[in-house]
Amino acid sequence: MGAQWKAKHKDLASNAKGRVFGKLSKELMIAARNGADPDMNPRLRMVVEQARKVSMPRETLERAIKKGAGLLGETVHFEHATYEGYAPHRVPLIVECLTDNIKRTVAEIRVLFRKGQLGSAGSVAWEFDHVGLIVAAPLSKTADAETAAIEAGAQEFEPAEDDATLFISALSDLDLVCRALPDFGFKVLSAQLGYRPKSNVELSPSELEEVEAFLAIIDAHDDVQNVYVGLTG
Repeated sequence: MGAQWKAKHKDLASNAKGRVFGKLSKELMIAARNGADPDMNPRLRMVVEQARKVSMPRETLERAIKKGAGLLGETVHFEHATYEGYAPHRVPLIVECLTDNIKRTVAEIRVLFRKGQLGSAGSVAWEFDHVGLIVAAPLSKTADAETAAIEAGAQEFEPAEDDATLFISALSDLDLVCRALPDFGFKVLSAQLGYRPKSNVELSPSELEEVEAFLAIIDAHDDVQNVYVGLTG
């Protein structure tokens, strides 16, 4: 299933799309702290591209940028919080949150984990590698992912959605790889620091269904930005 879990067919439900917009709005606000102009703010530019890819309304996108940049007279304060634990059947996962109320979020995450097991800091992280995750699309049919990965300094690569490629880099090389990929025929669509499982748990169809239902509940929480899971399927 790869590093970052995504609910199947979530783009078909309007309420799910609303959650996606909400998560992207937070990312836009945080990125815009370093400037409201995407041309001068690489991180913001990438989030804007992600927002456009999922058809976020222009008004919503622009308001999030202005709010994050302090152009609306509002103060935006989000804290990053990371939770580790296990889904049913001992499937390891790491949950990244952005919240304006850390006490509320941790209390709600504990409730959501009642069918799994919420661990302490470091209890599950050892089962993952902390890496750079770069999704890039080929600019032509001749673009070769293996060559691009080697030349750009990525550690690994694998197929991603919509004919794109996921390039995995060392933490310190994320920006370097992003800047190099266009020279080898790939347009960067998104880039972030994230987690890759060192191994994946294999489950039966019924067990997989149970775990995916658990993950969908976690992912649906408003403060949850990313869910990384060590799961085959």
